[in-house]
Formats: sequence, structure tokens, C-alpha cells
Amino acid sequence: MAEIPFHDRVQLLTDQLGLAGVEVLGGLFDLTAQRLVRLAVAITRNQYDGEDAVQAVMTRIAVRPEPLRAAQAPWAYLLRMVRNEALLIARKKKRWITTTHSITDLVTRRRVDELEQEDTHRAVWTALRSLPAAQAEVVVLKTWEGMTFAQIAEVLEESPNTVASRYQYGLQKLADRLKKAAAEAMEDRPLNLGGRR
Repeated sequence: MAEIPFHDRVQLLTDQLGLAGVEVLGGLFDLTAQRLVRLAVAITRNQYDGEDAVQAVMTRIAVRPEPLRAAQAPWAYLLRMVRNEALLIARKKKRWITTTHSITDLVTRRRVDELEQEDTHRAVWTALRSLPAAQAEVVVLKTWEGMTFAQIAEVLEESPNTVASRYQYGLQKLADRLKKAAAEAMEDRPLNLGGRR
């Protein structure tokens, strides 16, 4: 039996909100939290603030599930809710800080040893954190959520052209920063002139 697509699972759960109780909200949280936190952290630049944004939205949904249930595109609506909450948190704190905490699954999994994967993960996250927040959120939504520019434009309440240009500029900056980081890493490696013994 084929697995139900992610957007359809979100739709099924949101259709049941308010009818089936806490179990449905828990299921919605389990299904979406990792993705929502990833977006919120791209905006707030802080793991804890990102988690707080998602928790605040889930609490709001528990109290008033109707707006989410009534949404034509519940996943886009949920992303917009989390984005708005993350922006609110960032404005309240008036800071964009860096963090040593990482986001799980930020880097596409591939077969490399754990140290190289950790270094790659750290380099990508550091480069992503250095982008302007408007570009970082578009890169996260396009790259890791697989959304179209039209879908992202709906979530961000921007034009598809604005979203596409932010993505293009963000990717170029990300690539440049990753190339620079890779070059610096190569310079820092000690030369092994003696060969193996």
C-alpha cells in the first residue's frame, strides 16, 4: 500500500481538529514539528526560539482549531502561522544570534563518515545562518520542504517573483560561503609529506 503524501496527512489531521481531541493535535505535532522548527530556526537564528514559536502555534491551535480547519491549504497556513510567530519572537528580542545547536536532518543524508557529515552539517548551517532571514526562509522552504515558488509566495505573502529572486540570491550566497569554507578547511589541513607508515 502506498504511503499517504505529507500534505494529505496534514489535511486529514486538520480536518479532525476539534472533533477528536488531543490525540489529533499530538499527531499533527509529530508529523510537522521537525519541519516547522527548521523554518522557525531559519528565521529566529536560535533553536530554542524556533521551538518556542512552534509550541506557541500549537497552543493557539489547541485553543482555537477552527482557523486551521477552515484553511484551504492547511500546511501553507500552518507554515505562515509559525513564520509569523518566529518573526514576532525575533522582533521582541531584537536580536539575531548565532547558535551552536544544530538542526537534525538539515543536510541531505549521504554515506560519509560521521565526522565529515558533522562538519558538512555545521558548514551548511553556518552558511545558512549567515544569509539574510528573508533569503534563508525561502531556501529552507524550497530546498527542504520541496515547495514551489507559488506555494512559498502564498506562505510568505509575497509575489512569486520576489520569492524566486530571494531564492536565487540566497543560493548564490550559500554556494559562495560554502566554497570559501571548503577552501579555508583545505588551508587548515596539515600536509602529510611522509606518507603512511
